[in-house]
Amino acid sequence: MSINTSAAGTGTQSNGSTTILLGRILLAVIFLLSGFGKLTAISGTAGYFGALGLPLPTVTAVVVGLIELLGGLAILVGFQTRAAAWVLAIFTIATGLVAHTGWADQMQMIQFLKNLAITGGFILLASSGAGAYSIDAKRG
Repeated sequence: MSINTSAAGTGTQSNGSTTILLGRILLAVIFLLSGFGKLTAISGTAGYFGALGLPLPTVTAVVVGLIELLGGLAILVGFQTRAAAWVLAIFTIATGLVAHTGWADQMQMIQFLKNLAITGGFILLASSGAGAYSIDAKRG
């Protein structure tokens, strides 16, 4: 049942695209900042990854930083949004399972649940697409 009361749906697409844009911006911010931070502090990031037992910590730091930075940028501008959203959804779940499994620690549980929530946002974005205010929409 629809509660849309606008005449012939006027404004509905614009409102939906505006909220999708806002969602894209909010999802992108954390990945842009995190990716930039990792790439500008490779040795610290590699040290942390090494402590987690990840293989090739420096290479992993660069790859993770690029996924976050480029994925965040793709989401922000709405370029290949559905694919980027799926990549970041899988990445975010994997990150939670690698770095936030000490659930006896309340902060680790919160970090894991945050990753689940972000993943939910990316799955919604993968389903809905980028909306009208995106490179995807301009490309047709």
